[in-house]
Amino acid sequence: MLKHAGAASATVTVDFGTDGLHLTVEDDGKAAHSPSGGGQGLIGMRERVTLFGGELTAGPRPEGGFSVRARLPVPVQVSR
Repeated sequence: MLKHAGAASATVTVDFGTDGLHLTVEDDGKAAHSPSGGGQGLIGMRERVTLFGGELTAGPRPEGGFSVRARLPVPVQVSR
């Protein structure tokens, strides 16, 4: 988190719904320039989530900070 948001606090939410697993990471930091640029970042996350049939959205929050949200489909198992 410090690499991209500077000093900030973050909230991670995991929720299992009828349409899949929902993951949310939100911070309240200011965007910071990343000097390394060696990772795959949001593009890599989006590719991985899409590979499993999910969706990823990311962007600045209106109140400041940044949000990343992913939904991954999870097959529902019916008990007999």
